[in-house]
Amino acid sequence: MSRSILDEAHIHPAIRETVASHHADIVQEVQAAIAGNAVVVVGMAQNPFPKKARRMLERQGLAFKYLEYGNYMSSWRRRNALKMWTGWPTFPMIFVKGVLIGGAGELQKLIEGGELARLLGGKA
Repeated sequence: MSRSILDEAHIHPAIRETVASHHADIVQEVQAAIAGNAVVVVGMAQNPFPKKARRMLERQGLAFKYLEYGNYMSSWRRRNALKMWTGWPTFPMIFVKGVLIGGAGELQKLIEGGELARLLGGKA
């Protein structure tokens, strides 16, 4: 699978640093969480799906790191940096062992199919 990303050669040199550093702090925070936790859920307030994902993980007895960024009325620009980085259009963004597995619906399918337990080495 290949995701279309504008090649750096097609970005004018005068703006490359701006593009590269746009809300880099939020991406770095999520990367650090992914490096230090087997399961990471990135969400936002007021959205029921991050809460649903967290409840599913809790029912499985799994520890996870939860990062929350704003709500429907705030921080959308910062969250947009995460969407551009991952290519995933919605929240939550769930990472298992450093791999983006999708959102709450995808998590539910992995749990039901036993794949989450396999990804975590039998711990689900």
